[in-house]
Order: sequence, then structure tokens, then C-alpha cells
Amino acid sequence: MTHAIRVHAHGGPEMLRWEPVEIGQPGPGEALIRHTMVGLNFIDVYFRTGLYQPPSLPFTPGMEGAGVVEAVGPGVADLAPGDRVGYGSAPLGAYGEKRLIPADRLIKLPDWLDDLTAAGLLLQGLTAQYLLRQTYTVKAGETILIHAAAGGVGLLVCQWAHALGATVIGTVGSEEKAALARAHGCDHTILYRDEDVVARVRAITDGRGVDVVYDSVGKDMFDRSLDCLKRRGLMVSFGNSSGPVPPFDISLLNKKGGLFITRPSIGHYAGTRAELLAMADDLFDVVGSGKVKVNVNQSFPLRDAAEAHRALESRQTTGATVLVV
Repeated sequence: MTHAIRVHAHGGPEMLRWEPVEIGQPGPGEALIRHTMVGLNFIDVYFRTGLYQPPSLPFTPGMEGAGVVEAVGPGVADLAPGDRVGYGSAPLGAYGEKRLIPADRLIKLPDWLDDLTAAGLLLQGLTAQYLLRQTYTVKAGETILIHAAAGGVGLLVCQWAHALGATVIGTVGSEEKAALARAHGCDHTILYRDEDVVARVRAITDGRGVDVVYDSVGKDMFDRSLDCLKRRGLMVSFGNSSGPVPPFDISLLNKKGGLFITRPSIGHYAGTRAELLAMADDLFDVVGSGKVKVNVNQSFPLRDAAEAHRALESRQTTGATVLVV
């Protein structure tokens, strides 16, 4: 019998339980895959705690993984048993040895991309793709601010934006993380616990502010993010690691310079298979070229997912973290 991590009630990492589960055969449009690696992401914490609601309880967390197709259901024409595949925009259910998954969410992996790297890349890499290439099209000569610059998405954004010719400012929590971010294309680092983030950004930009802020932190950085923007700049709020952003008066955007704000997610950009594959091609191109390197800096056995969540929530991780099946 196969096993998976199951969550029966919302709460802390101790709610992640390793249990036997039954996996059926794929139905129409589905594939059965055997995981080799599973990606860890902060959105997994949101579902575990109940900040985001799963379809039902109990549930298996996780939205990113890599492995091998074992069977396909009726109507699946572009995948076959034995194909190496990965995904980063699928329904919940990645924290298991095997799973059923909508086949249109699977991406065939290029030969040069190993499973460990794929599981640490796809969700975060597809996120970096839509942030930099779609939500705001970053161009040479522009200046961006990325919070959590030494995290999984942060390191990818720093490298990719640098390759596009942008000046990259990143906030980090320690000198060690600052050094890591700088080694991955971040031009200026700000220790958000010790420094005035807004004052530093204004000094770096000669008072102008940045073209776009990418904020995955949420509550603790929201006001400061707005104050770092140039006139008519764009605030991209794409996460809540410090908690959800509280309601605010929309007239604040007018007072601070006619600002724009958006709250995207990967589903808004990879909603169709054609969109997903186009994003994956762009991501594989930039990683395959060597302009963006993937940093899988931690790994844990899948059955020890609770320990991985504790490390992630306590800011002990950098880059990507993978759960080994």
C-alpha cells in the first residue's frame, strides 16, 4: 500500500501525519504518477494552518512534484507510462508516494533536468516567470524590489531580473542571506530587521522609488512596500508569509502617487495547458542557458514533512527545499 502525508485538522506542523492511502486507477483526463521528489512551498503552510481552505478534510498537501507516469486514463494522448514529468500548478495532493493528477497539469521534463532540481524549480520558477514576464514585464534599466530575496522564489527572481538588465534590490533577514542574494544577482541588499527599508530604497534610487515591488511577505511589509514605489509604480502582492494583508482604504494608492496593486497567483497565468507549456518553455530556456541556477539547499524525507515545515516557518531555509520520496 502507498503512503501519504494527511492533514485531519488545521494547526501546526504536528498535524502532518504519514498514513497509508488507497490510490485508484486514472479516470478520463487523469494520470497516475509515482513521485520521486516533492517540492516544499509556503502555500503548503497556508493550507495546513487553514489560512487557505482545502476542498475538504482530511487532505494531502503539496502542489509541486516530479516523478514518473505509471498509467494514463482515457483521453490522455500526449503522455505515456515511463515519461518523466513534473508539475507546479496542480491541485493539492503532492505529499504522497503516488497520486492521481489531471494530466493537463503535467510537464515533460527535459533530459538535462534531474528530478531533485525539477521539484525545487517548477512552482517557484513558474511563479518567477509570471511575476517578471507577465504581471510586470521587467525591462533593462528598471529597478525592482523583491522581498525574501534569499528564498526560493527570491533567488530565481534576482537572477532572472539581473539577466534582463534590471537593478535588483532585495530584503533579507541576515548577513548570510544577504551574501547569498548578492551571489545570485541582487545588486543591493537590505537587512529588514536592522535597516529602514524605505529610506534605503529611496537612497539607492536617488529618491525616485522602484518600478515594481514583489512582496510575498504580506502584513509586515505591505505599507513599506507601497512607500518604496515610484509614482504610478506597481505593487505585486503574491504571498502572506507574515500573515494576510489587512483591509485598507483604496484612496491610499492615490495619496502615495497613483499606485497600482495586484494580487496574482499561478492559476491566473497557467490556467490553460497552452499557457502552462509556454511558461514552462520560457522557464526551461532561461535555466538551460545557465542565466538562472536552481538552488535546492535543503532536503528532508517526505515522511518527515513536519520537520521541513518547522524549518521553513522559522526562516531557517534558503533557496528551495525538496521532500525526498
